[in-house]
Amino acid sequence: MRELWQFTKLIRSKNAGPFELTFDIMFKDEACFREVMASGKLSPEFIAQLYKVDLKQVKFFVIESLLTVKISIPRPVFSGDVGDTDVYGGQFHGPLIRLQVETG
Repeated sequence: MRELWQFTKLIRSKNAGPFELTFDIMFKDEACFREVMASGKLSPEFIAQLYKVDLKQVKFFVIESLLTVKISIPRPVFSGDVGDTDVYGGQFHGPLIRLQVETG
């Protein structure tokens, strides 16, 4: 069992406008990309559950040629609102880093 960060060269989040977050997961190499994708752990269903959003609101793109997964979800609080704790959306990727990936 390894954590997602061990397969990647970059995991980041940022705003995609004031109402949406985007996550970029860029893998070290093709073997790492294939292992994680084959595990089934990184999926729209997992993202919906982790970030407590409706599955219909998860935009999930696998860009195989770039060994990248791009995900967009609505922000829980819009950027700059009184209750916002991360105006740039740069810290929302934290829970993804420790995602346990079972490889075979």
